[in-house]
Order: sequence, then structure tokens, then C-alpha cells
Amino acid sequence: MTQVHTDVRSAGPAVAGSRAFKFLAFLYGIVAYLVFLATILYAIGFVMGLVVPKSIDTGTDSSTVEALVVNLLLMALFAVQHSVMARQRFKAWWTQYVPRPVERSTYVLFASLSLLLLFWQWRPMPAIVWEIEDPDFAAAIVTLSFAGWVLVFTSTYLINHFELFGLSQVTNHLVDKESPPPRFRTPLFYQFVRHPLYLGFIIAVWAAPTMTVGHLLFATVITLYILIGIALEERDLVAAFGDEYRQYKQRVGMLIPWRRSA
Repeated sequence: MTQVHTDVRSAGPAVAGSRAFKFLAFLYGIVAYLVFLATILYAIGFVMGLVVPKSIDTGTDSSTVEALVVNLLLMALFAVQHSVMARQRFKAWWTQYVPRPVERSTYVLFASLSLLLLFWQWRPMPAIVWEIEDPDFAAAIVTLSFAGWVLVFTSTYLINHFELFGLSQVTNHLVDKESPPPRFRTPLFYQFVRHPLYLGFIIAVWAAPTMTVGHLLFATVITLYILIGIALEERDLVAAFGDEYRQYKQRVGMLIPWRRSA
């Protein structure tokens, strides 16, 4: 059994370098990206209660305890998958079995599937925490939530959207192009806040004209997860870029936009 396992792994580079594999990897990357795109669009409707058949405040009726347990387990599953698969140690182990060109696409696909599971099995907790009755103020809050989502999408394009979601890797592999080495950049929003993408998510989930207990739970856990994720991500960034990133941390705020002079 050990010998067979070793032979399969040693054959991996030859298989990964074949034209058929490159094409299949490219198709796989496109499918993973399309699943992600559908997921993030559904997420907007899920959080804001727009268009989608099941939102954060609709679904199977259940007791408060059951809803709390199920929802926390669903969010914990996403958090563990999303954080563990993003760590460098996991990637070093994972890419022994998953070809490196599709590693990012696989990560994106798994994250999307765990979110889709959350949307599907989420239990509503409809008790109202606050509700804005003034229509103009409510519309302003909805606009602010949309602005948060726009900030999320814009931030991904500023730092290379297609690399972030795996398409660049499979495309480069298909055309036999080496992926450029990572370099530290701070375009536009990143000049004023270190994590505008995460800031966008926080704005999007908290800016709600009607805040239910379920929505409040979702927003609170997402915010706590983002804070933990930032700590883990910045540890990796310091390891990758050293003093350059340490100096950036001293100059620019984490989530509250501000910038000191160098």
C-alpha cells in the first residue's frame, strides 16, 4: 500500500503537466469561480432579504435553542474550513495531494459550498432587535449596506480578483506561464485601511434597517471571525513581507480608515 501511494505521488508532476490535465484544471477553475460568484450574489440577497427564496429571516421554524445551536455550528464549519485551508502549513500539506494550480480553486469551491450549506440550513430567529420606521433613514441604511458590498468587490479587484479566486492560476497553467511572485502593494483603499474587503463585509452585515436576533447573531459571529482571520492573515503577511508589512501596520489602520505620515 505504501509503495502504491508513493508511486502515485511521484507521478503527480507528469500528470499535472499534461495538456489534458491543464485543460481540465482550467475548466475546474472556471466552475469553481462560477460557484463562488453565484454564492456571493446569493449572500447579498440572503443578508439583505432581497430576491432570493431563502433569506436570513426566513426558513424552517424551530425553537430558539435549536436555531442557535444549528446556526452556530454552520458558522463554525465555515470558519474552520475557511481559516484552516488558508494557512500556509495546510497548503504545504494539501498540495502534496491536490495539484498546486488548482489549490486555490479548490479552496474557493469548498468555501462556497460551506456557505451554500449555511444558507440552506440556516434557522431564522425572527425576534426584532431594532427596526427603523422612518423610510428615508431606512433607505439610507440599505444604501450603506450596498456600499459595503461594493467595497468588498472593489477591494478584490484592487488586489487581483482573478488570482484571489483561482482563475489566474489555472489560466497561467493552461498557457505554460509562470505565476509572478507575490509582491506587497497598497492600491487606493489600502492606502487608508489595511483590510477594506473585511471592512466592506462588516458594513454590509451590520447596516440593516430591521435587525432580528438571527441577523444580529450572524453579524456578530462574522465580525468576530473577521477579527480572528485578520490576526492569522497578518501573521502570514509579516512572514511573507517582513518589515515592509510591519511598517505598513504602523502607518495604516486595520479597519478604521486613518493614515499616519511616514
